Amino acid sequence: MTTEIVAVDIGGTHARFAIATIGDDGRITLGEPATLHTKDHGSFQLAWEAFRAMNGGTLPDAVAMSVAGPVGNEVIKFTNNPWILRPAKIQEMLGPTRQTIINDFAAVAHAVACADESDFLYLTGPDEALPASGTLSILGPGTGLGVAHLYRDGKGSYHVQATEGGHTDYAPLDQIEDAILARLRKRHTRVSVERVVSGPAIVDIYATLAAMEHKAIHELTDVQIWTAAAEGTDSLAVAAVDRFCLALGAAAGDCALAQGASGVVIAGGLGYRIRETIKTSGFAERFRAKGRFAGLMATLPVKLITHPQPGLFGAAAAFAREHLQ
Repeated sequence: MTTEIVAVDIGGTHARFAIATIGDDGRITLGEPATLHTKDHGSFQLAWEAFRAMNGGTLPDAVAMSVAGPVGNEVIKFTNNPWILRPAKIQEMLGPTRQTIINDFAAVAHAVACADESDFLYLTGPDEALPASGTLSILGPGTGLGVAHLYRDGKGSYHVQATEGGHTDYAPLDQIEDAILARLRKRHTRVSVERVVSGPAIVDIYATLAAMEHKAIHELTDVQIWTAAAEGTDSLAVAAVDRFCLALGAAAGDCALAQGASGVVIAGGLGYRIRETIKTSGFAERFRAKGRFAGLMATLPVKLITHPQPGLFGAAAAFAREHLQ
């Protein structure tokens, strides 16, 4: 018998909803996702009601939620949006009788564990399948920087650990990154890595490069800078994205070292959009640039997950493990 659930992926900017079907064999099929802007809805309940209206006023009585923030408390506060969530009130306020709530990058880790090999794009390191045993480090830039890790025992079992690794300290590696840090220190006493490795961070990278070139700093949004870089219409934007890729490579290598990884997966829509730039940038060199451990880093396969909805897919996979096994 198949099971239908509502899969939800709540980030800083978007809340994605889909009806997921879990088969007897554990295979997960996602319906067409609906993407709502968090700024357009005053609460999660209001966004839920909007999605329910899209589906004729009824939804399955089970929900799997991926949330951008720590979970496990009576009140879940999101890291980069103003919504709050009270897990104990979900049945009363929304209707589902079964629920699974996990950190957004824990959901991505579940997706990595369950995705097909065809859902991964090679970036650097050995061009081979991700190891079936050992730890995989998973990170992805978006509104913030998500980090998790996944341990596989080689026999089909796995364990996911959510982390707040995006909030570790940022470490510059050259004079340009020293200048980026100096700019950020004017606003933040402590500069975390997600201040440099996230979608909005491109604004400070861009402004730093403009100041170094003695050019006027235009008040561009992060979306405008990413778009200008993709279109090739602004050389400063292109340089900022290249610099971003260096910082992403360094952060990925740091995660791998800290977590004892045997492979690394980059996730998130931003990573996918700049995948070709990542491959041709200094990402790989910075990933390996770990001093005495450079040789070790070169042995780690690094891939990008290309599944279109890893948060929704992973949330559904976590629900299946919790309720259907």
